[in-house]
Amino acid sequence: MPKQWAELSGSSVPLSEVKAELFRALAHPARVRVLEVLVEGERSVGELQPLVGIELSHLSQQLAVLRRAGLVTARKERSSVYYSLRDPLVADLLTLAKRLLVAQLSETRDLLARLAPSAAR
Repeated sequence: MPKQWAELSGSSVPLSEVKAELFRALAHPARVRVLEVLVEGERSVGELQPLVGIELSHLSQQLAVLRRAGLVTARKERSSVYYSLRDPLVADLLTLAKRLLVAQLSETRDLLARLAPSAAR
């Protein structure tokens, strides 16, 4: 558990605050994309950069946020740094978020389809 989460998880801090910290770490499109790529397996920073599509300095900042949040791990091999998901549950979280979004979009599509005939009158 990351240090800041361990501090938050003390008896006086509600679990909702600990969860909010997790979601803050996920609250950037580049960080989500990094995690999506790492679901497929370990990657070096050089491999991640074109797949995520942001500048190397920005990628390094986003990786640092994910590392501090305990979502990814890093290992150095010669001059390269390799990242991987710390826990496979991160992949499950991303899958669940996608399912939720697809369900919401389907509901919206169905509502629009029902409204379309009455709008034509």
